[in-house]
Amino acid sequence: MLLPNLALTGARLQPFPLLPAANIAPVSPQQSFTFVTFTSMQIVPKPARRKMRLLPLIAATYFMVSGGPYGIEDILGGAGFARAIIILLVLPILWSLPTALMIGELASAIPAEGGFYVWVRRGLGPFWGYQEGWLSLSASVFDMAIYPAIFVLYLGKFNSSLTSGWHGYAWSLAVVMFCCAWNLRGAPAVGEGSIGLFVLLLAPFAIFLVLGLWRGSTLHPTVLWGHTGSDAALSTAVLVAMWNYMGWDNASTVAQEVEEPQRNYPKAMIVAAALAAVTYILPLLAMALAGLSVDNFSTGDWMMAANAIGGPMLAVAVVAGGAICGVGMFNALMMSYTRLPMAMAEDGMLPRFIAQRNRHEVPWVSVLLCGLAWALALNLKFERLISIDLILYGSSLLLEFVALIVLRIREPNLVRPFKAGNLAFACSLGIGPAVLIGYALYASRREEIVLAHNSVSSLVFSIAVGLLGPLLYWLTAGRFARRRLATASATD
Repeated sequence: MLLPNLALTGARLQPFPLLPAANIAPVSPQQSFTFVTFTSMQIVPKPARRKMRLLPLIAATYFMVSGGPYGIEDILGGAGFARAIIILLVLPILWSLPTALMIGELASAIPAEGGFYVWVRRGLGPFWGYQEGWLSLSASVFDMAIYPAIFVLYLGKFNSSLTSGWHGYAWSLAVVMFCCAWNLRGAPAVGEGSIGLFVLLLAPFAIFLVLGLWRGSTLHPTVLWGHTGSDAALSTAVLVAMWNYMGWDNASTVAQEVEEPQRNYPKAMIVAAALAAVTYILPLLAMALAGLSVDNFSTGDWMMAANAIGGPMLAVAVVAGGAICGVGMFNALMMSYTRLPMAMAEDGMLPRFIAQRNRHEVPWVSVLLCGLAWALALNLKFERLISIDLILYGSSLLLEFVALIVLRIREPNLVRPFKAGNLAFACSLGIGPAVLIGYALYASRREEIVLAHNSVSSLVFSIAVGLLGPLLYWLTAGRFARRRLATASATD
């Protein structure tokens, strides 16, 4: 009998010769039969799989959402100090907190690999589960192209020749390949690495904060709180702030690779949300009190602010942090997004080979396929990516809020170690995000992207991408997969 995952040690082979009978010739030693007798057997348990603990989960979640102050420069340039700080204070209440509470409840109740895809599939059925996966993966194509661009942008601050011409694309491609290799080592390796990147990234801003506050308290410069930017610039500031506060659900897809997910997910969501708000607002406050101007302040200009406050050495450190931000965010989000195709493949929604894992339990085929898709989108422009990303991501986020309510009604006895209030409170959680997503749709109506030398509305393009989901469902998720998932949804 085969004993899976067990090792037999101490087994001894003993010869047992047949005894001669009256009319039977004696059996020679060469003809002896050998019987196996187990004189001792020790059961060796399979080594426990190493999982991601609370602190690495917090660091990875922080990079999935924030990645530090880098990327908020356009909020300052479009809104000015006072309005930028107000935006960054209000959005966590309307956008981040409801999402974090929803994620905290569903991740603790259903800690499954695939995270939000599994929640929507369980609550709303296989069709909507597929749409959730499609919207998230299509959004990832536009989202993930941003972070190598941030890396290249800050790398070019050291020496513009490093990123000129084809060199910029080569560096972006190198980021994709490097993070693929890092992710193939497993979720714990990504989470633990995120802690080191977190420290390296924020250390220059800790110095920036101290020097900015010291300069403000000793020199008493004029603080330029107001700003005369246009309405369009203010609208862009709001959209950029939404983008900088989104992505809380991404950490849910690696739940089976997290230690005690029922306990650690709610804690990680709250702590990471607080860290994101603090690390956005405090550098802006230091910059304002130091008397710096935000005129024409845009992505990549933290270097100028750091140079004004702390000199060339601090400027170099901030630039290095910007490059780290691009790598850290891409790396953490790669860990999250690549679990979606794996979970969908295991459900029969995608070809089964995509679910193959390596010895670290990493879906290596999914990692390579997603890396290829993201590499193909590297040349898209930063500003256009944000609006498309917000629309696609926002649509998938609304499905998660719906799944939260449906699961409350259909499965009232589901064990929820963390519960986001009563049913009425749960229903109200999606209101703020829905209003902001509606605003993003409205604000992007005039934005255009260039496809095959033709201009296309970002809104129309995003809607077209979203509508591909139902078509792809019927083409790729065959009748067998739909029937099997419908059965699974009823029995989960």
